[in-house]
Amino acid sequence: MGLFHCPIGASYYDDDPCIDCGLCYAKTSAERVEASKKIRVYFRAHAVKTPAPKRIAVCGKGGVGKSTVTTLLAQVLREAGSDVLVLDTDESNPGLFRMFGFSRQPKALITVRRPLPGDPPANGEWLNAEAISVDNIPSEYMLRENGFRFLMVGKIEDPFQGCACSIAGVARDLMEKLVVEEGQIVIIDMEAGVESFGRGVERYVDTVIAVVEPSYESIALAEKIAFMAQGMGIARVWALLNKIPSQQIEARIARELLTKGVKTAGAVHFNATLSESGLDGKPVAAATATDEMKKVVETVFAAN
Repeated sequence: MGLFHCPIGASYYDDDPCIDCGLCYAKTSAERVEASKKIRVYFRAHAVKTPAPKRIAVCGKGGVGKSTVTTLLAQVLREAGSDVLVLDTDESNPGLFRMFGFSRQPKALITVRRPLPGDPPANGEWLNAEAISVDNIPSEYMLRENGFRFLMVGKIEDPFQGCACSIAGVARDLMEKLVVEEGQIVIIDMEAGVESFGRGVERYVDTVIAVVEPSYESIALAEKIAFMAQGMGIARVWALLNKIPSQQIEARIARELLTKGVKTAGAVHFNATLSESGLDGKPVAAATATDEMKKVVETVFAAN
């Protein structure tokens, strides 16, 4: 298969996991579409629903507030007693670590596979293991403070640095092997759009939250995110409305999403305090938004 990454996990055509979907040898767009349909049917038929969310991917259009939602969600889950690991997979947004109160970024996971110029070869044995415990991740790659653990896959820092494919590959490999113990929850701040679905990063999560702002494009993308997530066999897919100016707009967006088959878990209304925190690059803190996120968490965790 060369560089082809089988979504089912087969190492080669007719390997044991192979379902003969035809994707690896498809030569036309029509053949790829038909192969994708077979994969979608397979994943939906073999979906495994965990008793409660443990791996949550926060997705959505650029600028909808994924990082703010990730931070609020992590705060609420930590206060509820969970051991929260936050994984930053957005190769563009540089400031998520600040929103959690950290003064620096951790060493990027991509350096395990692609060391920086002048760096000695990284010890990547831990990332190549068949199973990775949270506690076995080397300390230079993980920040720990305020009850959070924080990982960053990598950022595009310079021109001509190349595409983000290798960054997504590390995120996918980590999520495939990561062992999430009882009491632990992983929250993944995804890159904007749906490219990560094409790379299969969300394949190893059990819950997808699509953040939706009051815009036609955001609603349309949420529908696409739900379609892709369900096609991966992810049983829990929710929309979370953000930056909502009124109850009327909230109700209108929720109705529109429902017509597209997307359930809404709740809303975080426009909040000047959150906006100011974002402008200053400070940790997210707003009592009203926290209370709204608590209701979202209750909905998502109660629907089992």
